[in-house]
Amino acid sequence: MDIRAILMGLVFAMMWSSAFTSARIIVADMSPLFALSCRYLISGLLGVGIALALGQSMRLTPAQWRATIIFGILQNAVYLGLNFVAMQTVEASLAAIIASTMPLLVGFAVWIIFGEKLRPLGVAGLVAGLVGVAIIMGARINGGVDMVGLGLCVVGVIALTAATLLVRGATSGGNFLMIVGLQMLVGCVALTLATLVFEIPRLNLTMPLALAFTYTCLFPGLAATIIWFWLVNRVGATRAATFHFLNPFFGVAIAALLLSEALGARDILGVAIITAGILAVQLSRQSKA
Repeated sequence: MDIRAILMGLVFAMMWSSAFTSARIIVADMSPLFALSCRYLISGLLGVGIALALGQSMRLTPAQWRATIIFGILQNAVYLGLNFVAMQTVEASLAAIIASTMPLLVGFAVWIIFGEKLRPLGVAGLVAGLVGVAIIMGARINGGVDMVGLGLCVVGVIALTAATLLVRGATSGGNFLMIVGLQMLVGCVALTLATLVFEIPRLNLTMPLALAFTYTCLFPGLAATIIWFWLVNRVGATRAATFHFLNPFFGVAIAALLLSEALGARDILGVAIITAGILAVQLSRQSKA
């Protein structure tokens, strides 16, 4: 990777990780499902508009439509919907750590379910990730974490893992920004239905809400996705995925900086071990690729 790709990878990791902190700010003044459906409506329309301006088409292949619907429901609605609900009671740092285990879950799934060979370094990374998660979960459970919120985060990351596995390679063939925009609109529709069924919309207009909502729509919601696809096109999906190893560190650092969330010694140790585990798994898959 050249220096430009490395810098863009760092920007992507920071944007992705910061979304948990901005979400925590949003749900303090806006009901979570309503907030997320509004976010996806704005980001989706922006994405589709930019795609049309670039000459991309809504005429997708059947595989692309399938990926659009699956990803829109599992990632945008289920994964983020559950995380937004959970962050009413769960700290942003913990939600970020749980979500950051997605590369470990993907690595485990392709090894066990799909029979993809995993090098010893990758196996060691999976074990390290499990140990790191156990350390953090033990510390948080002893500290009185909300178990319902924790469970929602866990189900959410499983949904994200499933989405990642189900659409592997299905978005190839161009029109990637159009696909991203349509995925967000699919998520908007699903979350709007969920809002009507499960939630009484709540909105308290404040400056923190306005800033956090605008930031979430433009940066983690749209810019980070564009950067991700740019990275995949420039260095390949396997090498681009290596930047996910930074997410646990950035996630807890941003939450501590902006929300003053406390981090104990066991949290820091667990984050370090999970980070090393994710890096090991990604490097193992990269060396095979």
